[in-house]
Amino acid sequence: MELCFGSPEMPSFAVLINPLKSQRTFLWGYTMRGRRFAQFSAFVEVADYGSFTKAAAHLGMSTGSLSQTIRALEESLGVRLLNRTTRSVALTEAGERMLTRLRPLFDEFAAVVDSANAFRDRPAGHLRLTVPPPAASHLIAPLLARFLTQYPDIALEISVDATLTDIVAGRYDAGIRAGKRIARDMIAVRVADEMRHLVVASPDYLARHAQPQKPEDLLSHNCIRVRFPSGAFLPWQFAVDGQIVELEVGGSLIVNEAEISVRAALDGVGVLFTWEGYVGPMISTGRLVPLLEKWWPPPSDPLFLYYPSRRQNPASLQALIDFLRTNLKTNAWSRKEKANETTDARRKGRTKITTFE
Repeated sequence: MELCFGSPEMPSFAVLINPLKSQRTFLWGYTMRGRRFAQFSAFVEVADYGSFTKAAAHLGMSTGSLSQTIRALEESLGVRLLNRTTRSVALTEAGERMLTRLRPLFDEFAAVVDSANAFRDRPAGHLRLTVPPPAASHLIAPLLARFLTQYPDIALEISVDATLTDIVAGRYDAGIRAGKRIARDMIAVRVADEMRHLVVASPDYLARHAQPQKPEDLLSHNCIRVRFPSGAFLPWQFAVDGQIVELEVGGSLIVNEAEISVRAALDGVGVLFTWEGYVGPMISTGRLVPLLEKWWPPPSDPLFLYYPSRRQNPASLQALIDFLRTNLKTNAWSRKEKANETTDARRKGRTKITTFE
């Protein structure tokens, strides 16, 4: 799709809209004004990604060409916009000021392009998501092929990150996180049931060690611990006499990736406390044995897809929301409970929540 802009006072230039690339992928070289527009676009991409390599990949061009483009922009303006080292890229004061002025313009341009996409037979565009590892592995991954087959003109970019990401600053269209971690000014759509954590071990491990009968027994077991990016450990929590109690366990293995911890548990390394989504199939087949079921903590917050409140969603994002509504199922719960949860959240000033019917 090609859009041409121009007026008697301003020479026209062409902008190439490719649904399989960023909405900032431009047809370069038409006029000086057109080249300047493309240079500004390249600058915003580098600033957003904080990397020439990542920005170049997103724009579909070489790193060398992108670097030359930014250098030409700086030379034409007579001011340095970016400080570069071999490891990082940082905005100068002039770059910060320019980015602040340019970003709303490009956001508005993206909205114009998306309004044109609304007239297409099929949604198109580049859709960026940030999701935590459990959601990526057990929620999104099984549906990718079906979604991309149904919407071939949408390019889906997924960033898997356990840390809480600012989707506005990171230029993401949407994210998936537990409800309690979502900012109040976001729109949230429930996409998964409450997450339950449980304790498991392999039959081989239990053949060599006495099965724990109460949470305190874990203090004498080799426990596989998971460390978050923040440095904190995943807490081993149990419901004891109506209270949630956290147990400080020890063990010979610490990992920061859940699937490695599951593999270690399967191989008999030790006892594991993890999300049921990771180990449910192994429990069903007997490869892992659930332990201390009487003391498992209640389910935590369900997962939500969330995005900034705006007047009009990109067609690609709306397509994803509709797709998830159709293809994801949550546990049955009454309409009264849904209404109460939504009303309570709004009363407390929390995120606006939409639940699947």
